[in-house]
Amino acid sequence: MEFLVGTHFNFLGHRRAAFILSAVLIIAGAVSLIAHGGPELGIDFQGGILVQVQFERPIEAQAIRDALEDAGIRGAEIQHLGGDREAIIRMEEGEDLTGAILSALKKAHPDNKADVRREELVGPKVGMELRMKATNAILIALVLILAYISIRFEFKFAVGAVAALVHDVAITLGMFSLTGREISLPVIAAFLTIVGYSLNDTIVIYDRIRENRRKLYGKSFVDIVNTSLNESLSRTLVTSLTTLVVVLCVFIFGGEVIKDFAFALMVGVVVGTYSSIYVASPLVVEWQVHGEARRRRRHK
Repeated sequence: MEFLVGTHFNFLGHRRAAFILSAVLIIAGAVSLIAHGGPELGIDFQGGILVQVQFERPIEAQAIRDALEDAGIRGAEIQHLGGDREAIIRMEEGEDLTGAILSALKKAHPDNKADVRREELVGPKVGMELRMKATNAILIALVLILAYISIRFEFKFAVGAVAALVHDVAITLGMFSLTGREISLPVIAAFLTIVGYSLNDTIVIYDRIRENRRKLYGKSFVDIVNTSLNESLSRTLVTSLTTLVVVLCVFIFGGEVIKDFAFALMVGVVVGTYSSIYVASPLVVEWQVHGEARRRRRHK
């Protein structure tokens, strides 16, 4: 499967441009998050009720809202899902109102049958607890990864890998904010999957760098890393493309419930592949080059 053999791409020659591109993407996501007052949290983290309803015929969101308000159910957020026949009704607080919602819709639109496809009820205390646990899970994973790579390789490699992982999660989170998607428990699972996927690719490249430092003794560290990236390129692209095809199929054919999960993985696979080449390894190079420059200045 090595369809790219003997390549000599100068990846590190473009590392400054890659750093600028990464900074632009992260800043764009951060600006969007600030503008929206933080990420759009789903029922899992925010607490409240969610009811997904399917109608026999198309219906406008305003007609659903009017039916609920006539029944005394106020403050509902209505969002069409995959067409005008299916809608999500969301409320930030309240009891289990599924029965009342169905009754209100049947009363206002008796000729348009409504069926409940999904219902979720999460208390605000549980939502806050889940929010804390999700944040802790990602932070603990990053700390353990930092320790593991420091032991297996060197500390500078660990810093480069963790910086790439933070980069991947930050850009994916920013894309969710820019596209108006919600952060739910399945999305957190996708973020952790992205961390594992990107780390695996980075470790393969780091391992090749370690081998080539012995084989190519005498060459500059920049040349060694460039050679290692080129030698790993076929494996990186084959893994990424096959994974991307599967995730794309899930995104297109998997249904609305799993769409955000698949979207996170799609962004993560692309960004994770990019960061393994243009973030993790270049940061190690920058660390090494600046360290060598400091040592030369001290010896003068």
